[in-house]
Parts: sequence; C-alpha cells; structure tokens
Amino acid sequence: MSTPAAFFDLDRTLLRGASGPILTGALRAAGVISERVIPGENLLYRLFNAVGENRPAMLLARQGARFSKGQKRTDVQHAGELAAELLVPMVGAYAAPIIEKHREEGRPVVLATTSPYDLVKPFADQLGLDDVIATRYGTDSDGHYDGTINGHFVWGPGKLSACEEWAEANGVDLGESWAYSDSFYDIPLLSAVAHPRVVNPDPRMFALATLRRWPIRYLDKPEGVPKLLGMIEPAEALLPFARPELVPYARFDIAGTENIPAEGGCIVVANHRSYFDTLAMALTISKTGRPVRFLGKKEVFDAPIVGQLATAMGGIRVERGSGSDEPLRAAAEAVEAGELIALMPQGTIPRGPAFFDPELKGRWGAAKLAAMTKAPVIPVGMWGTEQVWPRSSRLPNILNVTNPPLVTVRVGEPVDLKYRSPDPDTKRIMAAISELLPKESRKKRNPTAEELARTYPPGYEGDPESEVERRPGTDT
Repeated sequence: MSTPAAFFDLDRTLLRGASGPILTGALRAAGVISERVIPGENLLYRLFNAVGENRPAMLLARQGARFSKGQKRTDVQHAGELAAELLVPMVGAYAAPIIEKHREEGRPVVLATTSPYDLVKPFADQLGLDDVIATRYGTDSDGHYDGTINGHFVWGPGKLSACEEWAEANGVDLGESWAYSDSFYDIPLLSAVAHPRVVNPDPRMFALATLRRWPIRYLDKPEGVPKLLGMIEPAEALLPFARPELVPYARFDIAGTENIPAEGGCIVVANHRSYFDTLAMALTISKTGRPVRFLGKKEVFDAPIVGQLATAMGGIRVERGSGSDEPLRAAAEAVEAGELIALMPQGTIPRGPAFFDPELKGRWGAAKLAAMTKAPVIPVGMWGTEQVWPRSSRLPNILNVTNPPLVTVRVGEPVDLKYRSPDPDTKRIMAAISELLPKESRKKRNPTAEELARTYPPGYEGDPESEVERRPGTDT
C-alpha cells in the first residue's frame, strides 16, 4: 500500500533565503571555481532573495552542468560538506516541528530542489531528511563531470517528473502527499499533491495561492502570522509606534528592560491587574526591539475578527485544563525557535478580596514551559494599570489626558528555577514578580467597598463572600 510523503523545496522555503551565495562560497573555498567574483553575481543573489526564482536565472542554472565539465566530483561533494555547515543554521525556525510531525505520522521527508545533488546532499543528511531529489550531473569513468545532466533538470515540470519517478520507485502516493515551495515555477508539483503548502511566496505565487486558497506559511514565523509585502510581520511593523508617549491617557515609569535578552528564546512573566496589562507589557518589551508572542485563552482565538488579529500578531493559543503539557507545545516550539513569549501566570485578573491579597498565586503554565525549554524566565512587576482600566469598566478612560494615572513597570533578572516540580517553581516565579512591586503591595489591608467594586466585571451582581479562591496550578 502506497504512503504519502512530504517534499520540501530548498531556497526561500526550508531556508530563510537563497543558498546560492553559500554554495558559491563553498565551491571557491574548496578550490573548485576561481575566487574571482563574477560581475553582477551579488546583484543576482539579492534579486533572488527579494523576489524568488526567475526564468533567466534558472536557464543559467541549467548551464551549470556544462560549466562544470572536467570538475572532479569528489571536490564538489567536499564543497557541499562545507556549505552544509552554513546552510543548516539558515533553516526556518518553524521547519523542524513540521518535519518532525511528518516523521511521527510515518511520511518520508524529501528535499526536492533544482540545486546540484552533490552540493545539497550533505545538507539534507545533516538535517536528517530521508532522501534528495535534485539535479544530477553526469560523470565520466574518472569521476569528473562530463557536462551533461543525468536525468531531469529538477525545475518546473522537470521537478514534477522527478518527484513522480521517485514516488513510483519508493512506493509513495504523490497524489496524497504534501509539497512545500515558495516558487511560482513549482505550481506543477503543488498542483499534483493533495496538500500544497506555499512558503514565503514570491509575488506571483502569493496571488495564485490566494486564488486557489492554498495555505501560506512563513517558516521563520509562527503559523498564522503573515508578512506585509512578504518582508515584515505586523508585530514588527508596529514596533516603531509602540511608544508610551503615544498613549496619552497613562504615564509610564519603566525600568529594567536590559534584563530581557536581546535574542534567543525567553519567557516573560508578569502579574495581572487589568485589561490594560497586555498593552503595558507590549510597550515595555518593545523597548528591546523584539516582537512578543502573547499566550492567550482559546476563547480569544475563537472570537470572530479578534481571533484572526491575535493570530496575525503572533499570539499563541493555549487550551488550558487538560492537565498535560500538550497545550503548551506551540508555546514551547516558539521558545525553541528563539521567540520571546509573554504570559501572566495568574491566568485571570483576581477579583474581590483576592485582588488585594499580598501573596500572588499563579498557575503552573510558566513553570512547565520553562521546564520544557530551559529558557530564561524574566519577571515583570506592573502596578497602577487598574487605574487606567479597572475590571469594572468596559473600556479604559482614554479621555483622562490632563492627569493620567501612573503605571509603574519593573523588569527583574531571570528567576532561578529548579525544574523538578511546577508547584515550587511557580512559587519562585510569583515571589520574583512580587519583589518587583511597590512595598504597599505586600501589606495586607482591608479594601473599601468602592475598591472592591472596581475589581468585578461590569454588571456583576454576585455575593463577594461567595467567591472561591482558585487553587494554584488548576484551571477550575
């Protein structure tokens, strides 16, 4: 019985850009070609990176077999080994989970590329792919290239033919398979499989994918995050506008942002006092120049319009209450991909007397995520956000621009976690957040009736005495 497979293009698909400069550099380093740079070479590579494949470049690539005549095959294979060391770090951060999922479901994962087989085979081997479909150059009896192409030039219809032959030889059902590509010229292959996936599309491919409703992905971004003009995600585009002075109905005192790592996976955790907390957190993190991925309840992502916006901004959907680590898998993948994740371990804004409890109580999500990824956990203490937008109001008081309330945000150093149990690590996280709050937050006091009323949702008519404190680590 035939099984499906997953076919991945190389340039601008598995890789964030073009492999050409790396492969050419490796050929020069291996002494295969002259070190002299061909006029217009760099311009050609920049054009490919910007708009993808074009016919003149591919026609030139087809002549590669003729240009390589007389070269020793083992020298080119050595160049491929040199190139692999530089190409593997260029793989899109979100490619690994996709490849792993195909493997878990029993599908072979195959690299399908126009590039010469001997140059890309070492890369595929390092990535652990099952096979390579690529343009093969003919060789003579002495192991030198003879100037011919052995089989298909793996581009356009030729790539489809090569994949069909490989599928037949390996007992694979091409019609039920997956194919990933950025290129307009890979339409024959994408049209032949049941699951076409358009990755980092060139302009023409984007238009066609939209018309055909083919899924579009960027493997350097979480699923669902688009790129404006194929270059920048919405969260990055908004970073220049994430400035406290552009929020006139609140004043901000932010310090300690140097504790947030400039790069690499990171988990930022904060206390929860107001609906305004998310904006205050975003403004704080924006000072690092990094986009932030907020974890959110599934109800947010299921809501019309709001859910699509949350996804486009890089939000990560979490279905709580399962008791397992699976709901955090998407968040873990983002952290492992080098993303900055933000969440509020309390899960929801405390209400009633719990709002004034000096001991912060959190759920286990942040501690579990830290244990899964070993990423640094950065605590953030926020104070005064409830003055901007109390839970009792449907909207913040945006008209208060003459005497806006002060929001204080303090970012601390990474929390020292033990990773042995989520309960004590959660307590360590909440204690670290608490230490960043003003001293008054750690003093027990009896709130006034008016203060209590501001902690309840609009229209709340329940009995405050009936409020049951939620047990740490649960979602009930």
